[in-house]
Parts: sequence; structure tokens; C-alpha cells
Amino acid sequence: MEDIKRQIAQSLLQIKAIKLNPANYFTWASGWRSPIYCDNRRILSHPAIRRQVCEAFAGVVARRYPDVEVLAGVATGAIAHGALVAEAMGLPFIYVRSSPKSHGLANQVEGEVAPGARVVVIEDLISTGGSSLGAVEVLREAGCRVQGMAAIFTYGFAQAVENFARAGVALDTLCDYQTMIALAAEQGYVQPSELDTLRRWREDPAGWMQDK
Repeated sequence: MEDIKRQIAQSLLQIKAIKLNPANYFTWASGWRSPIYCDNRRILSHPAIRRQVCEAFAGVVARRYPDVEVLAGVATGAIAHGALVAEAMGLPFIYVRSSPKSHGLANQVEGEVAPGARVVVIEDLISTGGSSLGAVEVLREAGCRVQGMAAIFTYGFAQAVENFARAGVALDTLCDYQTMIALAAEQGYVQPSELDTLRRWREDPAGWMQDK
């Protein structure tokens, strides 16, 4: 699995799905300032890497959840990835909206799933885990048995670890922050002297650079 994490990290850096800039921070929608920005939507524009991610997901799901019956993507970032993995594995696919539709059937779960179905959730990115676990709760309320979640990338925040443990949801990721920054330093995407800044940010992302 560590080899896969490094391979995915290499691919994300190569296509600039991961951008690292400790000297000039990014500002997230939450207002947090960050030396890293992750845009996994870029994967979809690169067929070889799109296939790599799909195959890695399929491997994780097959190994960890051999009796899975349905794959579910979290809107919007994981819809395409989830559908690709479902196609590769010959499984039904559904997706979970962030909120119910305001018209028509007012669905929040799109597609067909029977109560009691064993479901694995596909996600693109884990930060605090709030929206991802919100999708899990929607699926549980619909009667699904959520076996676990697989995501492309996690920042590895302690808050996310606690949230997943509290919700009783197993999480597997294809790549993680520690693997990413170690490889980035090895290959010159960042300077070794910047690693301390990158590590300190992950320990306190909400408070990092807020006095600047």
C-alpha cells in the first residue's frame, strides 16, 4: 500500500492536482490559510492517471470489502471517480447530494439502492471529514449498511481521525499528507527547510498564519 501511496502522490504532483507553496499560502473556502491546495478534479483530464486512481480504488474495495453490493460517490467531487470504479468492478452506483433536490422527488440519494444493501463510499478528499460523514449518515438513514469509505487523499487532521472513529466508519486512502510532503521534498517540489512549516500547519490548520 505504501508503494501505491507514493505512486499516487507522484501523479498528483505531476498534474498539479496538489499545489504546495509554504511561502505564499492559499485561502480555503472555510477561511483557513494553507500551504497546500488539492484539486482532484484535474485527475479526470489525464486518462492514464484517471485509470491509475480507478484501479487503485478497485483494489482497495475488493481487498477490504469483498461483499460490497453498491458503490456511492459523494457529490460533486467523487461522482465521476465513483462511477468509474463501479463500472470497472461491475457494481451498481449511486451518489449522495449535499442537500435534497429542491424540486421533483427531492432526492438526496440519486440512483437505486435497496434497504440493507452493503455500500462502500467513494470520496475524493478528506479534510475534517464533516461532509463525507454527512453523506454516510444520509445513506444510513436510507437503510444502507455502510461498510467503509475510500478516498483519494487525506490531510490526516486529528479532527478527521476522531470524527471517523466517533462515527464508526473505516477509512482507506490512496494517498496521504505525510507521503505527499516527503515525496515533494525528495523531488524538489519544496525545499527541505520548508518541511517544518508544512508539518506545523497540519498540527493546527485553523490557527496557522491567522495573525498575519
